[in-house]
Amino acid sequence: MLSDQEFLRYNRQIMLPQIGEPGQQSLSNAQVLLVGAGGLGSAAALYLAGAGIGNLVIADDDTVDSSNLQRQVIYRDSDQGKAKAQMAADQLQALNPHIRIRAVKARLADQRLAMEVSLADIVLDCSDNLATRYAVNHACFKANKPLISGAAIRWQGQLMAFDFRQGKGPCYHCLFPRQAGAVDEPQNCSNSGIAGPVVGTIGNLQALETIKLLTGAGEVGFGTLRQFDGLTMGWQAFQLPTDRSCPVCGTGE
Repeated sequence: MLSDQEFLRYNRQIMLPQIGEPGQQSLSNAQVLLVGAGGLGSAAALYLAGAGIGNLVIADDDTVDSSNLQRQVIYRDSDQGKAKAQMAADQLQALNPHIRIRAVKARLADQRLAMEVSLADIVLDCSDNLATRYAVNHACFKANKPLISGAAIRWQGQLMAFDFRQGKGPCYHCLFPRQAGAVDEPQNCSNSGIAGPVVGTIGNLQALETIKLLTGAGEVGFGTLRQFDGLTMGWQAFQLPTDRSCPVCGTGE
């Protein structure tokens, strides 16, 4: 049951008929895992904390660098050289003392990744490398957990949501098949550039899809790739078919 303080804090959100008090209680009871505390993760985390997600877990093994501050707006100049996960957790706790936040100062992989995914109700992939994206996708499919994935580079952003609760695809690997023995191309913000508001836009939409899924409000764009062009403000949407030969979610046909 919401306290008087929580009711006042979330009043504008509770007023929405699609959320109401039951939806707000669902947010308070939820645990959300954010993999990555960079541009995507910092934007998503701020709005999830503000919305009252009861348990936030933020995982990142990196430290804050001056070049991050152009787009990773959860950090402050004085945070340079400190662990991103902890600095993000401190900022979020200051924003909302009514929620619980746990910082994981490590890159999630293997058993640790599987454990954290199993504890979450929803996972947000806010990472910046293909190896982590493939690993998170596989862990979420195995654990039957919904995955909200985002990516951004230069002026372009991508938003994808995968519903693995019934043990079915499509999945991230269906969209971007990984060839055996292939080496991931190190294409990221550090070598290709990024417009800060683009990554913030995608991170905010990851938070929005998460709130909708937890409260049952509206429709979540499962199995749809949404591409955003910051130069034209244009959006494109593509329905993703399941790859029956996908080594993650395919049927082997």
